[in-house]
Amino acid sequence: MDFEFTDEQRLLRDSVDRLIGPAYEDLAHRKKTQSTPPGFSEELWAKYAELGLLALPFSEEDGGFGGGTVETMIIMEAIGRGLALEPFFASIILGGNLIRLGATAEQRAALIPQIADGSLRLAFAHTEPQARYDLNNVKTFAQRTTAGFVLEGDKSVVLHGDSATKLIISARTSGNYNDATGITLFLVDAATPGLSRRGFPTQDGQRGATVSLARVEVPATAIIGTLDHGADLIGQVADIAIAALSAEAVGAMAALHALTLDFLKTRKQFGVTIGSFQVLQHRAVDMFTALEQARSMEYFAAMMATAENARERRAAISGAKVQINNSARFIGQSAIQMHGGIGMTMEYRAGHYFKRLTMIESAFGDTDHHMRMIDKAGGLLEAA
Repeated sequence: MDFEFTDEQRLLRDSVDRLIGPAYEDLAHRKKTQSTPPGFSEELWAKYAELGLLALPFSEEDGGFGGGTVETMIIMEAIGRGLALEPFFASIILGGNLIRLGATAEQRAALIPQIADGSLRLAFAHTEPQARYDLNNVKTFAQRTTAGFVLEGDKSVVLHGDSATKLIISARTSGNYNDATGITLFLVDAATPGLSRRGFPTQDGQRGATVSLARVEVPATAIIGTLDHGADLIGQVADIAIAALSAEAVGAMAALHALTLDFLKTRKQFGVTIGSFQVLQHRAVDMFTALEQARSMEYFAAMMATAENARERRAAISGAKVQINNSARFIGQSAIQMHGGIGMTMEYRAGHYFKRLTMIESAFGDTDHHMRMIDKAGGLLEAA
């Protein structure tokens, strides 16, 4: 199998690196950007749009560039290497794919041009305090009215939910709170009466929000996908999201490994560089092995993220997430240990990479959760 990138994909990788790398090379500038109201650079977000990154996942018929999971992987790796703060994952990977896969032709025609030019930012309000990693656990409900629906409930840790202009909100339109059926997705303007948001910084420098819905009225035309059958769409997009996070993690791990090697070559102890100590050489090799294992599963996740067989796809994605999580923890802990105290200072990049990897490790399910998913499927071979 050929894992080489095409000329166009290499050009995309180089272009994204040139965009993100210099913007976040200075950690002091990154911290200043974090402290702004949106928590990211709106100027840089506009450059994402100019480069065509925000239109990448959408089909050419809908005004996009028709990029696939490999192109998404390339962008997310660059985001991981650069520690970028922009809401590409929240708005394009999550929100954009929900629109791409679930919206009607009329909805796509109205929304995708605005997403592509950066004027419309989306957030996916799905997680609830009691749900943990269960995608079907939804207590927020939508009551049907003569004019449409009324939404009531609370959503937690909505990624970049405080700066989004529209939110895609999951609500239960029938059934019990943890049924697979009965979930519907609604596209809601952030300024809708009754919708309130409380933003907060996350440990890795990103932004989250708690979203409260108090008799939020929406028309029936706000539905994304099919009434009562939003769970299938949510599961499909969650698999794409995990593949994207896997790529971001590999980008961060590769940068952290390179940073550690450079430190081993320059830091001196007892009159010699610490990289000359055999035990640290062995640990660096183990880090490289873990990185390459993660990279292999990153490619596997990218290939399987759009597989039609949901059972096979989800088992494969869970398998990739387990390896990504294990590699991220080992590489992160090893890097901090070999750096010593400097590794956890705010002025040095190693700790920031470790924080982001730790957040990715628990996003959309931790290692134990995905091991249970693989076991439930009877193993990767059985699922296939």
